[in-house]
Amino acid sequence: MTRFLLRRLLLAVPTVLGVTVVVFATVALVPGDPVTAFLGPGAPPEARAELARRLGLEEPLPVRYLSWLGHAATGDLGTSVSAQRPVTDLLLPALGQTLTLTAAAFVLVLVGGVLLGAIGALDPRGAGGRLSGALSTLAVSAPQYSVALVLIAVLSVQLRWLPAGGTHDVFGDGGPADLLRHLVLPAVASALVPLGLTARVFRTALGTVLAGELADGLRARGLSRAAVLRHCVHNASPALLTIGGLQLAYLLEGVVFVETLFAWPGLGRLLYDALSARDLPLVQGGVLVVAVAFVGVNLLVDAAHALIDPRVRS
Repeated sequence: MTRFLLRRLLLAVPTVLGVTVVVFATVALVPGDPVTAFLGPGAPPEARAELARRLGLEEPLPVRYLSWLGHAATGDLGTSVSAQRPVTDLLLPALGQTLTLTAAAFVLVLVGGVLLGAIGALDPRGAGGRLSGALSTLAVSAPQYSVALVLIAVLSVQLRWLPAGGTHDVFGDGGPADLLRHLVLPAVASALVPLGLTARVFRTALGTVLAGELADGLRARGLSRAAVLRHCVHNASPALLTIGGLQLAYLLEGVVFVETLFAWPGLGRLLYDALSARDLPLVQGGVLVVAVAFVGVNLLVDAAHALIDPRVRS
């Protein structure tokens, strides 16, 4: 197990480095001038030159990348151009908000995906199977952006059941109940596509086990329907673990539009604002945090998969 984890960890290092190279080069080559975005087009040449020197924009791109990577390795992600604060001070609170939204959406993905998948596997040709297939297909096909707008228009604007954005009411108590009300709509909008994919994968995995020799042997031994289902779910769990880990990683990266639409102060919204302001240090630091979180989730999924199925370690 230790050797397996070390191999995965060694493979993760070049992955993160590759992401940093691509992101740094892409952000640096995007049209637009961060100096002009910060100082305005009418800034004097002396001020422009001073800001360019402070940002290191006068150096060649490889030199700038190596300098940024060296500081990032020590935890120094630079200073935000627009906020004039350390990038880390801006990223950590936003990361906490993104993790809160991701956790809420992931609970919906697991619960809804397992329920829909189990219904479809237990009644593949009946009404339950057809309903499960229709709902999972609808969830996968529904555009996240459009669903979010519909939720806001119906549940917030017309019915006024739930707030349309933010994390707390202006005159609210700021407690867990207030936060939960604000979490519902963005969590549902974020969870739809991963929920549909999870349901389809789990339905296939559980259906295969239920139709196989294991289930036949358990029934022949006289086990109850619930006991047979429990054993079959255990054998289908590696597929659920794999798809669940992939969807968790997707949620960490895919809540940009949701956070922007619902004014959720997470990493997605922070990066969107940073891109609009051409705040290169903040964009690069944010993408690095997302990449490390993505790789970390995949490492945890690999470790859990190896614990459940020892054949994976070989």
